[in-house]
Amino acid sequence: MDHISYDTVTQAITDLQQRGYTADFNIADDHLHCPGLDLQLYPQHFQVREFYRFEGDTDPGDESVIYAIESDQGVKGVLVSAYGAYSEPLSDELMQKLNMPQA
Repeated sequence: MDHISYDTVTQAITDLQQRGYTADFNIADDHLHCPGLDLQLYPQHFQVREFYRFEGDTDPGDESVIYAIESDQGVKGVLVSAYGAYSEPLSDELMQKLNMPQA
């Protein structure tokens, strides 16, 4: 797969949605939650297909990672996660799945 680069978080999300990643995932303790589908995905039930890191040039609060997630059942969606000082607490298993360095 060719490496795609995006200038903004919005650009990345829009393109991923156009490519079928339409569900919105949130981090919830030890799993991902999709409120629109009332779906819970534990690390063994999804794959990270792509991810893009954005660094805030002026505001550390703008640092985030966009993940293209696909579940074992074929549900495709996007997870937007802050990193650094503003990141959500994650279980070790979920952190390892998302390949995020532990602080």
